[in-house]
Order: sequence, then structure tokens, then C-alpha cells
Amino acid sequence: MEKTNLEILVKKALDYAKSFENTGKVASYIPELFKADRDALGVCIVANNKKIYKAGDCETLFTMQSISKVVALILALQTVGRDRVFDKVWVEPTGDAFNSIVRLETHNHIPLNPMINAGAIAVAGVIDSEFPFSDFLALMRKLCGREDIYLNEKVYLSEKASGMKNRAIAYMLANEGVLEKDVEQTLDFYFKMCSVNVNAEDLARIGSILANDGVNIFTGERLVESEYALIAKTLMVTCGMYDGSGEFAIKVGIPAKSGVGGGIMCCVEDNFGIAVYGPSLDEKGNSVWGLKILEYLSKELNLHYFSGAKVKEYI
Repeated sequence: MEKTNLEILVKKALDYAKSFENTGKVASYIPELFKADRDALGVCIVANNKKIYKAGDCETLFTMQSISKVVALILALQTVGRDRVFDKVWVEPTGDAFNSIVRLETHNHIPLNPMINAGAIAVAGVIDSEFPFSDFLALMRKLCGREDIYLNEKVYLSEKASGMKNRAIAYMLANEGVLEKDVEQTLDFYFKMCSVNVNAEDLARIGSILANDGVNIFTGERLVESEYALIAKTLMVTCGMYDGSGEFAIKVGIPAKSGVGGGIMCCVEDNFGIAVYGPSLDEKGNSVWGLKILEYLSKELNLHYFSGAKVKEYI
């Protein structure tokens, strides 16, 4: 069988996405995010042949935002175990917006999953660490394979100043006994983890580790326990794309987590990690052009979990 040249394919995927009108908007509810270039676009694949394939704005730094929820969940599982984590947050999808407060009032005081804001704040509060952000940053640096992963101070301060709805969520969780730690300290950690700077290659490297059962393909080191990698990937499938997760599962069909900074991190089991960056978002908070790239790659490489076809071989 002829192998697919991924270097050519990522460039074609980027061109395909840009052939569509940019109908999205850059996130504005966090003022610093609104400064992003709405027409920026990049894609990166970290493949199991230990090669990295890039096209477009792959070196552009942006903040993780909700993608940080995957790493925070892993850190929580590593420090307190699954029983303690899932005593504070459930694993069920929600059709509500990522920052919705409705279910906490009308359904149950326990957040439905760790990929929405309420669930991520609960997860942030359960991590067993004197300095949770330092531990989060250390884990990020291991996962990305570089030491110069750092906090974007301007975005952090912007989020902290504008995050009133997240404060409401956190105080509701504290009122119900879900959040047991100091509310403002937990929120500070939450705002910081969302404000860590990464680029598309960083996220593709994390995706590659998850795709390979928690093992770094470049070093052979296990960075995430197999059980926790499985939990993270499952939640990415069911809840990772906000209230657009079902549509994404049909059109693309791989584990993914998006963030309003414009990133989407994906993994393809036993093959590679994929990340895209495009800060122009649809009404659900997902990158408009990034989605098009992933739809193209899924179709061309047979990535969909239920397509019945093997992932195409590549060089």
C-alpha cells in the first residue's frame, strides 16, 4: 500500500480550511484574548515514526484555556486517585455551554464532567499539593518536552479580573461542600492553568503521549498512568468539544479537547497526536478553521474510530 506523505497532507489540510470563509470571532470576554490574529492558523502532527509535521502558524504562542483541563485532571488523578476525583465531579456529557451554571442549581450540585468550567474548578480544588500550579507547570513541561513553558501573566490577570462567572460557580461549589479548599486560592490556580502559553507542537506532543498510552515516544518514559490516559481520552471523546462534542464525534471521530484560545488537541490511538491553532471561534467556542483541518485529516487518513478502516500508513 502506498504511504501517505504527512508533510504534504498537513499543508493541504491548512489550504482546505482556508478555502472556507472565516465566519468566527476571536474570544472577547477575556480582553487579552481579543488581541489574537483572527486569521492565524496552524496544524502540527507528532507521529509514531518520531517525526513532526507542521504547516502554518505552529510556533505562535497562545494560552491553553480549557485544554488545561485535561492536564489538571491527570494531575488530580495522580495525586488523589480516581475515587476521590470522581466523588467531586461526574463523567457525563452536558448539552449546556462550558461556563453554564444552570445544572448546578437545577440538576445536581456535583458538576457533570471535568471538561466544563464547574468540573475543572472542582478538579483544581481536589489536587493534593501545597503548590498546585507549580506541580501543574512541572507536569506540562514534562509532557511538552521543554522547560520554557510558562504563565502568560497578562492573560492570567485579564482572566482574574473578568472571571466573575467562574467565581459564582466556585462559591456555589463551596456552598455545597464540593469545593473544600479556599475558594480564591483555587480560582487563582484555575485562572493560572488556563493562562499557560503553548504552541501547536506542544499540544501535539501531549496528544502523542495520550495516543501512546501515556508514554513519550521520543524517550520511552511513562508520564501518564495507562488508566489515567484512558480516562482522559474517554472524556475528550464525550465532553472535550463543549456542547459541540457530539457533532465533532460524528464528523471527526477522535478524542479532542478545545480551548477558547484557539487550540484543539487530539490523539489518534497508537499513531499520533494532532494539534491545531486558529483563534477565530464558532458560537460554541471551537476554532472554525481548526475544525475544518481536523475534518479533512480524519477523512484523508481514515481516523474516525468507527469508520471500519485502518488508519492509513504514513511517512
